[in-house]
Amino acid sequence: MNLIPEAPAVVIRDLAVEAERLGFDRCLVYDEGLATRDVYATMTAIVLATERMAIGPGITNAYTRHPAQTAAAIATLDELSGNRAFLGIGAGGSLTLDPLALSRVRPVETVRQTISACRRLFAGEIVDLDAPTFAMRSAHLDFARADLPIWLAGRGPLMLDLGGAEADGVILDFVHKPSLGDYVGQIWSGAKRTGNEPEICYSTMIVTDDQTLETVRPHMTYRLVDSPELVQEAIGMSPDDADRIRSALADGLVAAARYVPDEWVLPFVISGTVEQCAAELVELTTVHGIDEFMIPVFDVHTGAALLEIAAQALAVS
Repeated sequence: MNLIPEAPAVVIRDLAVEAERLGFDRCLVYDEGLATRDVYATMTAIVLATERMAIGPGITNAYTRHPAQTAAAIATLDELSGNRAFLGIGAGGSLTLDPLALSRVRPVETVRQTISACRRLFAGEIVDLDAPTFAMRSAHLDFARADLPIWLAGRGPLMLDLGGAEADGVILDFVHKPSLGDYVGQIWSGAKRTGNEPEICYSTMIVTDDQTLETVRPHMTYRLVDSPELVQEAIGMSPDDADRIRSALADGLVAAARYVPDEWVLPFVISGTVEQCAAELVELTTVHGIDEFMIPVFDVHTGAALLEIAAQALAVS
């Protein structure tokens, strides 16, 4: 489950508690900068109210926070939770970076250096390095767990290759379903090169009614404008369409969602009856060797109901 903290932390905490009751094993919390509550404060509230679920950012980036501070925060969360934390890392997206006037400078190299630095800090090493957007001088942590897991989320081929090569797990979040096999292949290409064996998590919305479709539509805005050009072309989205959505995002997700038709949403979600969604999940996870499925929760008012539906679909599958 992936929670976007657009509501007070106590509300997000209660959704996480309900998810744990329903049997969900992993809880991610979006790090979307000014668009949401703080990810680490929210995760701390969740950690203190749960007993079993793994907890981590889904995802954080190396531009809004210094990676050494991220490593310290994750190590602290891991200590507080009894070794239930993990680091979810990626390049960041428009929703997070644009309001802060930040650019993704050399994203693949930045993420690679972040993963390397955090692994070394978790292992207790003294770290000196110069990355594209950050540096460390005699950086050191003395309270981290050396095997603290690192998950990477991405869509581009180079980023997915990096995830396969270096991460403990790779998250495929709202990817174009007809391209899912290509994304998985890019992960395993990187894994083969280094002998790594990452887990793969596929995440998207389960849409069983019109209300859920409308809930997910605003959150397709920033995903669509950040999608690879080949995917945009495949769904019939032009550069002008992408620019229109990106400009409208300045007025909020709902304003930008007016420019996102159904035919641009449906290729990215699981839709139909609960039984149809369960069957599609079985097919996708079996054919592509997916280890985990993760449901995103965008609307706190319908979140508990969505978790129930997801639990039903996963039980059927």
